[in-house]
Order: sequence, then C-alpha cells, then structure tokens
Amino acid sequence: MVVSMADLKASLADAHPAPALSPPLAALWWAAKGNWDRAHKIVQDESGKDAAWVHAYLHRVEGDLGNAGYWYRQAGQPVAKDSLEAEWERIAATLGEGERR
Repeated sequence: MVVSMADLKASLADAHPAPALSPPLAALWWAAKGNWDRAHKIVQDESGKDAAWVHAYLHRVEGDLGNAGYWYRQAGQPVAKDSLEAEWERIAATLGEGERR
C-alpha cells in the first residue's frame, strides 16, 4: 500500500484509520486525531524500531522526556528538538516511504 502524506492527512477526516496502515502509522493517525491513549496502546503492543520511534514521539507529546529518550534510543533515532508537528510529519513521511517498498 502506498501511503503519501497527502493521503494520510486526508484520511484524518475519517472516523478510523485505513485498515491497511501499519500499526506505527495507525498510532500516528490516532495521535493526530488527539487520541493519545489509543495511539499509545497500539505502539505499546508492537516491537520494532518504527513502533519505538512513534512511542518516543508520544511520550514527547505527553511531556515525559525521560521516557521519550528511552524510546528514541530503542528506535535508533536522535532525540527530536523540533516542533511536535514537524516531528509527526517527519515520522509519517519516513514510515510512509517504508510502506511503499
């Protein structure tokens, strides 16, 4: 499934994410909809670097920077210093590219 940023953002008008989205992208989708708990539940139950990266982002949103740091290390990503919106876009773009392969 090809996931473009435009498609992902357009889908935010829907009630639920597309079923074909990977769990990390679905978690980002829920985060963008303001449902932190649902997003966290998804990535908490997943393994892998992509889920860890989204998990880090979610703890940054929450303001728990210590926990976020742990998850950035698990993801092999540097701790984000830019805005939450810019980080969401960067993660979504990177994961969307991964789903094109």
